[in-house]
Amino acid sequence: QLDRVRGNMMKADISGGNNDDDTSKSKKMCAIPKPYLELCTKRVLVMEELKGEKLVVELKRDMERQKKRMNGSSKKFGSSSTNDNNDNGGSTNEVEDGFAKEFALGENGPTAEEYDVFIKLLDAKRRASNFYSALYNASVGWLPGRKRREYEGKSSLPINHAKLVDDLLHIHGHQILVDGCFNGDPHPGNILLLGVEEGKPQLGLIDYGQVKVLTKEERLLFCKMIIALADDDKGQICNLLKEAGYVSKKMDSEIMYKFARVAYDEDNEELTEGKHIQLFMDQLHAEDPVEHLPQQYIMASRVSILLRGLGHAVHQSRSVAKAWKPIAEKALKDEEGR
Repeated sequence: QLDRVRGNMMKADISGGNNDDDTSKSKKMCAIPKPYLELCTKRVLVMEELKGEKLVVELKRDMERQKKRMNGSSKKFGSSSTNDNNDNGGSTNEVEDGFAKEFALGENGPTAEEYDVFIKLLDAKRRASNFYSALYNASVGWLPGRKRREYEGKSSLPINHAKLVDDLLHIHGHQILVDGCFNGDPHPGNILLLGVEEGKPQLGLIDYGQVKVLTKEERLLFCKMIIALADDDKGQICNLLKEAGYVSKKMDSEIMYKFARVAYDEDNEELTEGKHIQLFMDQLHAEDPVEHLPQQYIMASRVSILLRGLGHAVHQSRSVAKAWKPIAEKALKDEEGR
């Protein structure tokens, strides 16, 4: 199944292919290891090694680096006392303030575009600092008793958390809604981050022990469900949930709507009434006991919940349905054109 998922991702130009050089592969959204089928058995999967760290490790390092940067800066983020300008004529701290939101608990972090601006700003500062360090080391640094200055590498630049979450959602949305063949266990331990040292972070997706395959009918029905959720069409959501095989004791439409939202789309304090997602689902079950769940979509729900959890962790909460709606619409349109 790994070979199938990888082939689908290569076909969609999301992952690098066998004939791509290293530069071309690094520009793709993700890397998926090549399986060595001749060495695999029913119990052992042998695959290409992806050189990178686990996502959780790199995110921790990134947060520590950026907190250290903020604490060590003479200009506090959000300060209005500075008149420093960036190359675009805007206040440096206006950009920094947007990035600082990442560390404000309870708030959603910067967008991918805001991150890009801030990363370019920091890279310009890094290059300037390295230039002056080179001048110093080539002159004053040679004098007795003088300590030569160190250079700052690209690994010091922040990771674009927003793009990371958006890319993961796009990748898995394509696998589920277009290919109907997806990894049902994309927890942070199964995600690597490659190219950090070179300043070109790229997702590496490993461990395909829980691959789920949907039939064409199941896939297209789920596309319709995603669109209904994104449009907040309660009637259509309930109808599609029934069609998928959902059965409860009372068939309460409000409970069905909330179940679908939490299972496949999003979870926030307003929707879950401030409760943990599992406690909220238990509450729904207590109010209207579920007799049969759509088994074919359990792994898709797991993917949605895992990716949302990662988003919450880095202050990049998302509505999965809204992120997947364009993919679902295109998948339905392509099917109609066949």
